[in-house]
Amino acid sequence: MSEALPELKSARFRREREADWRRLERLLKRLESEPVSRLSDDDLLALPVLYRSALSSMSVARETSLDQGLLDYLESLCTRAYFVVYGARPSLRARVARFFRVDWPASVRALWKETLLAGLLFALGAVVAYWLYQADTDWYYAFIPEQMAGGRGPTSTAAMLRGVLYDGGRNEALSAFATFLFTHNAQISLFAFALGFAFGVPTAYLVLTNGCTLGALFAVYAAHGLGFELVGWLMIHGVTEIFAIFLAAAGGFRIGWTLAFPGALSRTEALAIAGRQAATVMAGVVVMLFVAGALEGIGRQVIRDDFARYAIAAASAVIWGCYFYIPRRARP
Repeated sequence: MSEALPELKSARFRREREADWRRLERLLKRLESEPVSRLSDDDLLALPVLYRSALSSMSVARETSLDQGLLDYLESLCTRAYFVVYGARPSLRARVARFFRVDWPASVRALWKETLLAGLLFALGAVVAYWLYQADTDWYYAFIPEQMAGGRGPTSTAAMLRGVLYDGGRNEALSAFATFLFTHNAQISLFAFALGFAFGVPTAYLVLTNGCTLGALFAVYAAHGLGFELVGWLMIHGVTEIFAIFLAAAGGFRIGWTLAFPGALSRTEALAIAGRQAATVMAGVVVMLFVAGALEGIGRQVIRDDFARYAIAAASAVIWGCYFYIPRRARP
């Protein structure tokens, strides 16, 4: 008789051991929110046994190349159990340090495909909007909300557009525009993540239209010979801000994809794993938006040299790239 298919092997493997995994997960959830004294003697005695059983299951799953989703679940379960069985409860300071040192970068690396998809959709929107503007300047008003336009459009003079980039924050209209732009992008990030449950479709739409907004704005400035200057003004904070949008969208895509294709795990279990991973990324996105806000304020009020702006943008890209995508070992 031929060997069972990997999917059947994975399902049988899970069926035979799932009761122990679920009991271990219930105990871990209790210990993560309650003192150990609340557990019964039977539960305390069962905890290390269940942990070793889960380790054994994870070892078998690795050696027999079972479903990757099942392996991810077992690795997550065993990691949580390890710190409960052998590790001391970390302090708040230690948890925050671990979040920035290990958890956030690891979660971002795990979503690299979804992040790349978000970047491609954003770039597609920018290119389409730029091309449509070249065909008919009235397309500008389809992509740029009136609040964001602030009186700037195809009929604006080069002097007016240049004044937006170099007045150093003394113009109240520019301050309102910059504040609206930041608020708009923050809302896009939050909605792109929150609407991921709808199979990622609203998330894709939001990223695409946000790219259209940037493409249309660039088209206006480029038409007046100010494309280079606009990119420098935007990217001093835009590298961080736009990357935050990509990561928020990546979290939404991961939830939507998992909802549609849960793999060998049940849909609830698969969503729980994807949700924890995406939520970790989203917590970091909030930090990135605050950083982008600080950079935007400094760039608008202090830095007026184009090459200095590009240098800061490049440094931001290198710092975020190294922080997220250079692997590091988690300390015990």
